[in-house]
Formats: sequence, C-alpha cells, structure tokens
Amino acid sequence: MTRLPTPRGRLTADRPLCDLTWLRVGGPADWVFQPADTDDLSRFLAALDEDVVVFPIGVGSNLIVRDGGLRAVVVRLGRGFNSISIEGNRVIAGAAALDAHVARHAAQAGIDLTFLRTIPGAVGGAVCMNAGCYGTYIADVFVEAEAVTRSGDIVTLTASDLNFRYRHTDLPHGWIVTRAVFEGPAGDPDALDAKMAAQLAKRDETQPTRERTAGSTFRNPAGYSSTGRADDVHDLKAWKVIEDAGMRGARLGGAQMSAKHPNFLVNTGTATAADLEALGEEVRKRVFQSSGIELVWEIMRVGEPAPDRPAQDAGDGFE
Repeated sequence: MTRLPTPRGRLTADRPLCDLTWLRVGGPADWVFQPADTDDLSRFLAALDEDVVVFPIGVGSNLIVRDGGLRAVVVRLGRGFNSISIEGNRVIAGAAALDAHVARHAAQAGIDLTFLRTIPGAVGGAVCMNAGCYGTYIADVFVEAEAVTRSGDIVTLTASDLNFRYRHTDLPHGWIVTRAVFEGPAGDPDALDAKMAAQLAKRDETQPTRERTAGSTFRNPAGYSSTGRADDVHDLKAWKVIEDAGMRGARLGGAQMSAKHPNFLVNTGTATAADLEALGEEVRKRVFQSSGIELVWEIMRVGEPAPDRPAQDAGDGFE
C-alpha cells in the first residue's frame, strides 16, 4: 500500500464506508483522512503522491459506494469544519456544517436560507451539487467559497469559477470545499421558523423520511414534448415518469423504489450496493421503454463491485 504523509488529523487504513452513507452500503476505502483543520488538509494534499486518487465525502446523503469499496484516499471533514457565523446578511459556514443547521442559524438572524432546511447533507456537498428545492438553489445565494486544490493550494472560488448548473458545478476532481459564504434576503425570524416547519411537515407527508434513502434518486427530466412541437416543451417530474412506468414500490433483493415516493431508492435492511444500483438501472430501462425519457442519476455512485459478486443483472430477481 502507498505510504502516505503523516497529518495531525486522523488517517485510517481500510476503513469501511457503509456506516458513513445514508444507505448503509459499500466496501472499504484504502484510506479515510479526517483533517484537523484547513492547514492540515492543505499540507497533506501537497505532500500526497499526485497519482493517488482523492475523494471527498460529506455525510453520505447522496451516495452509493459500491460493495468493493474505493481505491482512494477518502477525505471526510469533521469538527474543524462545521462552524456557522453571521456577518450582516451573510452566513459563513464550514463545509461540514449541516444544511439544516445553516438554515436554522440564518433564520434566527433574520436571513432567509429556508430552502436548505429540508436538503439532506452538508454545505460542501450542497455547493458542489448546486443543491436546491422550492425553486431556490445554492447559486441564488452564493457569494464565494474556500477550497483546497488537489496540490494543496488554498483558493477562493467565485460563482463564475464554479459555473453553477442544475445539480452540477465545474469544481475540479480532487478539490475540496472547506467553507462557503451565502447571502440571503431578510426575513422575520418567527415567519422563517414557521416557513421551515411547514416545509418539514410537507416533506414528512410526501417522502419516506423514516427509511434508509439517499434523497431523490434521479434528476427531474426537462425539455420534453408529447407532440414534438416546440411550443409543447415542458418539464417533468422524475417520480411521475417512474410511476407511469409501473415502478412505484418495485423491489430487487433488499432494494425498493419507495411506495410513498417512487423517486426514492430505499434500503429495506438487507440491500447491497449492487441491489440498489441494479434496481435503479432497471427503473431507467423501464422508463425509457415507457416514455422514451432517459433518466439521469442524481445519486452519485462510486467505487468497485465486490470481487466475489459482480454487479447484478437488473432483470435477475426483479419483482
């Protein structure tokens, strides 16, 4: 195994990743590094052989790690990166700060970042994925971010650097966001609290919040026409095309498309990463057969299949 630099933070070899993801699946990483602070991260990456793959992970809310694990140094930011502070109408948040906590702190200060309240995950992932809901995205409130490059340089990123798009940015591979600055509109703290409470109630009513999921499985398709006419182009919801394809509640091994919300992939308790990914691919196939729409994964899938269990044929064992 490659010899790594000695950091001040925690460095663990062959660390299982299953307990670091919401879906509770996945094999081990070659190494998991939990830096003490930004300087520790910077020095470690600067000294790390450039051929070693670096993969940042947050709280694992939007991730399937395959059963064979990751041949990489997985960087997981922790306590040294979860601060939240307020300066005027701006919120400065460490990359490990939970989105929900940022929303609550902002509301107490009369800043409306309420769209973050129901987004699973932490600030670093939210920036990288341009997370959003209720019609508001990170791009709408983003001021700047600090990141550490793969070579260890500490840089400041603007919106033009990231080039925000739907569920995507141009953050280079191996770069790690360490903090972000947001600026939201002013609001009454009590009204913002009430708004978030209503959002939570709606989420609990419509989504399988008490089950093991990774949030929305597929991106909403856009720009489709039922007639072929330019004036008929409209956006669609992924859950609707999945339901229309007859895949609400579909199961494969220990994986299931939620009966409550069919765009949520659920680990019923015994699923492997192979089960989850294969069911997702079966959904994509059925939706394409049904509507001609090619769904795009929103959940990130990384790593290698288990060496003794190749990825399961999506049609094998499907219910």
